[in-house]
Amino acid sequence: MYEFNELDVLFDSQTIKPNFQYVHVFLSILLYGENPEGLGRYRLESELLIGSGTAKSLVKRLKENGNYIRIFEQVRREKKELRRKGHVLTEKGLLLLTKIKKKIPILKETQTDFLKEIIIDSSENFSFFCLIKNAGDHLVDGIAQRDAAIMIGGSGATCLLYDGIKIVFPEYYELTEINETISINQEIQTYFKTKIFNSNVILEKGDVIIIALGNELKKARLAALNAALSLIIKKKI
Repeated sequence: MYEFNELDVLFDSQTIKPNFQYVHVFLSILLYGENPEGLGRYRLESELLIGSGTAKSLVKRLKENGNYIRIFEQVRREKKELRRKGHVLTEKGLLLLTKIKKKIPILKETQTDFLKEIIIDSSENFSFFCLIKNAGDHLVDGIAQRDAAIMIGGSGATCLLYDGIKIVFPEYYELTEINETISINQEIQTYFKTKIFNSNVILEKGDVIIIALGNELKKARLAALNAALSLIIKKKI
């Protein structure tokens, strides 16, 4: 079942539709979660690779339309004045962050030097991988996820699926019936299983791993997350 329909309010408009996309909303919530003492708009603009106008619109809608963020103010005792330090998550925003992390518990940079077996031109790009829980029923052959990665500026993406025992390519696997499956080599199996275990996440049947590439690290991160969202967002991303 597709989730996160509550975010539609951020895109509703009687006039001009916002330039930001769902991936920018998700990543901004994750970034605010990583910066509990405040995240400024210019930093957000840099991390999301968006223009200043788009960043301003995103912040405004997150604050006013969704009530997901608020201005963080800190008292400077020596001068007895308020100092604004960007925005932080509201209680509603923290609930959204928890929901996102439950569905996508891992979004991390990954090594590319040993991924040649499953990714073309891996040595010439930066790479991020993410884990999407219980998303195998929406995964077909990975083409839609590759396209989603490219649409946001990435170089491509590869999808893998956990069948309950090993990590396999999705085109050889059905959740209801296992026929002949082709798994990836043991080195890569161990790498991802260890990364997931060290993140205190349990790898379960039907979980999807996406590895995305970009010629910049931030592009690779956006590509991985946008590819993930193609599995969990019903509307066009």
